[in-house]
Amino acid sequence: MERDLSFDEYIEQYRKTPEAVLLDVRTAAEYEEGHVPESINIPLGELEYSLDAEPGTKVFIYCRSGARSTDACRILNEEGFDAVNIGGIISYRGPME
Repeated sequence: MERDLSFDEYIEQYRKTPEAVLLDVRTAAEYEEGHVPESINIPLGELEYSLDAEPGTKVFIYCRSGARSTDACRILNEEGFDAVNIGGIISYRGPME
């Protein structure tokens, strides 16, 4: 999937979007190793049951390389969210927690 913006540009877009969610769908262990500040972690396998947000919410999703976030976008868009795959954290150049 071709993305319009870089990972870092999507992070800036997230920060400018009221009520948006920044979602990391990697495993808990991967998340603990380092993640984008303000992101929440829901591993892909738990996603359908765990996102505490209203349908229609803009959700910016990332993983390590972009594969799991592609699957997560499909799942959330089918559930009525406005999900955007921002790609993999491996291309992120900003601060990490």
